[in-house]
Amino acid sequence: MKNSLIILVSLFLLISCTKEVTNKNTPSPEWVKSAVFYQIFPERFNNGDKNNDPELKDMENCWPYKYSADWKIHPWTSDWYKLQPWEVSRGGDFYNNFGIRRYGGDLQGVIDKLDYLSDLGITAIYFNPLFESPSLHKYDASSYHHIDDNFGPDPDGDKKLVASETPGNPLTWEWTSADKMFLTVIEECHKRNIKVIIDGVFNHTGNNFWAFKDVIKNGESSKYKEWYNVKKYDDPATEENEFDYDGWNGVHDLPEIKEDENGLVADFAEHVHAISKRWMDPNNDGDPGDGIDGWRLDVAEMVNIEYWKLFRRQVKEINPDAYITGEIWWEQWNENKMFNAAPWLKGDAFDGIMNYRYAAATKNFIIDNKNKISAEEFVNRFKQIYSDYKPDAYYFVQNLNCSHDVDRLASQIINPDIWYDHTANPQQNKNYDVRKPNAEERAKQKLIIGIQMTLPGAPVIYYGDEAGMWGGDDPDCRKPMVWSEFDYETETTHPMNLKRPADEVKFDEELFNYYKKIIGIRNNNEVLSKGKINFLFTDNENDIVVYERVLDDERILVVINNNSEKVKVDLSKYTNGLTKDLITDGELKIIDSIIELDAYQILVLK
Repeated sequence: MKNSLIILVSLFLLISCTKEVTNKNTPSPEWVKSAVFYQIFPERFNNGDKNNDPELKDMENCWPYKYSADWKIHPWTSDWYKLQPWEVSRGGDFYNNFGIRRYGGDLQGVIDKLDYLSDLGITAIYFNPLFESPSLHKYDASSYHHIDDNFGPDPDGDKKLVASETPGNPLTWEWTSADKMFLTVIEECHKRNIKVIIDGVFNHTGNNFWAFKDVIKNGESSKYKEWYNVKKYDDPATEENEFDYDGWNGVHDLPEIKEDENGLVADFAEHVHAISKRWMDPNNDGDPGDGIDGWRLDVAEMVNIEYWKLFRRQVKEINPDAYITGEIWWEQWNENKMFNAAPWLKGDAFDGIMNYRYAAATKNFIIDNKNKISAEEFVNRFKQIYSDYKPDAYYFVQNLNCSHDVDRLASQIINPDIWYDHTANPQQNKNYDVRKPNAEERAKQKLIIGIQMTLPGAPVIYYGDEAGMWGGDDPDCRKPMVWSEFDYETETTHPMNLKRPADEVKFDEELFNYYKKIIGIRNNNEVLSKGKINFLFTDNENDIVVYERVLDDERILVVINNNSEKVKVDLSKYTNGLTKDLITDGELKIIDSIIELDAYQILVLK
């Protein structure tokens, strides 16, 4: 009996140790290699339920703090830069007023458009923050355990339900109508074979966060005082409020979470663990199929990597197939230097990162004029990324061209030779052009999307790019989505009262169909997502790049002409029987071994 007990204990310890090792080294989920992500900024995607639109009370203690009494929900289809009466009465220009705008996007709006996303070929959604918050962007969370009540069907009822909880005790957490609707979103996405990842903003909270409010109320007596970097508490004996603390990037609206040698302090880290369990396995039955499929982690380089290693173990214990991607971006913004994210991609922290290095390389080659790099340098940039992110971690990164934090792809093309994510809207740069792209600029956009869909790494489409949307850096990249069923006001207003053309705003059916076509090519050819990449040929004079993707016996050849003119090129040594262009569905015309490429054309030959 004693020997049997010893054997059982030994087996238990062995299983425990094996489980711990597995958690630390769980491989990245294979589904990511083949994923095509679509990024949704919830407040601006689609207003499916007018009855839950935000009211003034929902924006309490939120920048820019001052609202006019006649404030209303912003008209979805209005001229972006034109001030509404309640903005005029408040005073200031567009950039003094954009923070008070609410358009009413919600989860019902997402559900209503899931078939649209399926038709486009999307297989994964990345949601910008969904958690309760007074702002339009939701990066200033009031709580992590509830979806914003204005995204659900019953905001007032949800507020009453939340008031009955003890927010520091997960056993008291209720499921609000907004929470339940998000679970429905997950369910409906999974029915369509669409994965769901959400934004985790754990470096800081908002100043309305329940624990921070407890610190404000109770001072040094608060049980949550160690969550924040409080520099000085208020002295009740004085009229002045001396309370001071560290905010993210110096912003007091975003109180920063305290760290020690292990990263985020233990009590807060345990709260995040409870949050992870709630959204990854909502019914807590051990089957994560009803939960989210992963996390995108905000300003991840600002949190000690030791915490992310713990976070990975906890997440993978809930769902080994979950995806963890981080915002690892600027090492030195002033010097235009991005991080080499290799330390986060060694298998013990993240599965992937938002690959802004990809975006910058593509911009420098396709978009820039004065700052343009050669075809050879373009290839060398990618070879460097692939070398940095070994072994094969680059298959799991998110290749994006733009996001909620930079100017849209179309507007980048209109405004070449600006450092990526620098001086990219009219407030920051008086010469920034706010107009609609022309035909040649759209051709460049199509070329860039063709490249995005044929390189290793999961492509990310920022909502509306496929519909033809344009706009500068935040806030101008966050316009309400352009839908085909709506009539939009022509854009005639300039935020700085400068001259601009009158630009018609409407859903671009032709561009949408191109996106759908090239996404379909990626989805239907596994070699484009999982195959090895070999760069075969560059022509600096004519801006030609040729590469192949190879998987087992399958081979696809990609030919890029980054030239404003037609170019003739001899590719006979590379085509080797690959004569069908998957984009045009036509046979390649080869005359005396010569192929003629149209301006900004990309061939995908099979």
